[in-house]
Amino acid sequence: MKIYLVRHGEVISNALKHYNEDSDDLTELGIKQAEELREKIKTIEIDAIFCSTLLRAKHTASIINENHKPIIYDDRIKERNVGDLAGRPLTVTNRDEYWNYNTSLQYGTSENIKLFFKRVYQFLEELKNQPYECILIVAHSGVSKAFSAYFEGIQDGMFLNRGLKNCEMKEYDLK
Repeated sequence: MKIYLVRHGEVISNALKHYNEDSDDLTELGIKQAEELREKIKTIEIDAIFCSTLLRAKHTASIINENHKPIIYDDRIKERNVGDLAGRPLTVTNRDEYWNYNTSLQYGTSENIKLFFKRVYQFLEELKNQPYECILIVAHSGVSKAFSAYFEGIQDGMFLNRGLKNCEMKEYDLK
C-alpha cells in the first residue's frame, strides 16, 4: 500500500513557537499552504484519507480533499499529547531531549514518546489489513516522527529534526 503522509497547515502555536493546543485551527498562511498542497496532489489516485481528529488536521483534510474521498478519523494519529505544556513556549523544554526516544526525562504531563510511537505503530499495523492501494494521511509533526521511526528505524533515537514541516508530504510503502 502506498501512503502519502501530510502534516497539517500552520496554526498560531506554530507561528508563536509554542506547544500546540488541541483547539488550534489553521492560520491564513495555514489555509494557503493547504490550498497549495491541494494543487500538488490533485492528480494522485487515492482510495481514502485517514485523518487525525484534531481540528487543524480536519481543516487541512477538508481543504485538500478535492476529489471528495471518504475521510476516516482516527485518534491514534493525533499529535503527541503535550499535557500541561500546551500553550507554553517551546523553550520551556530541551527540545532535543523532548524528542529523544531513549530519554528517561519526563516533561510535566506530556505523553511518553515510546507510548506515543506505539500508538502510531498500532495504527500502521492495522492499516496492513485494509484493502486500499493508496491512501493519504493528514496528521502532525510528531506523527511524522513516529512514521520515520517505523519505516526508517530508531537510529540514534533523536527525532527533533525528523518531522514534516507544515503541509509537507512524504511517501511511504507499507508492506
